[in-house]
Amino acid sequence: MKSLFRTDKDVASVLGQLLRAGVVTSSVIALIGGVIYLMAHGADRPHYTEFIGAPENLRHINGIIAGLLVFDAQAIIQTGVLVLIATPILRVLLSAIAFAIEKDYLYVIITLIVLSIIAIGMFGGLGG
Repeated sequence: MKSLFRTDKDVASVLGQLLRAGVVTSSVIALIGGVIYLMAHGADRPHYTEFIGAPENLRHINGIIAGLLVFDAQAIIQTGVLVLIATPILRVLLSAIAFAIEKDYLYVIITLIVLSIIAIGMFGGLGG
């Protein structure tokens, strides 16, 4: 069976393209959300004396998806942030797949350990 990747440079090239595409995609999504937000709220006067974070509904995936369905600008911006966060995680996952295709099992194990550390950090409930 012929290998999907001829050299390590092929793997690095694919991973680099993934990172580039993820950053560009998230930037475009956030920019679109920002333009929509400014069109609706650009003339509003900011209140610098108090901090108002993201609304509660935009702190969870379900709320972001619901906001996207009604073209909520803040939900679109949050989607851009989520794509940006997902980009390096997809890179680690793709690395594990590439190492498995190349039958480099030591690196598959190391990469899966890194992926599990990321998952524990994200879903472990230890954050704020």
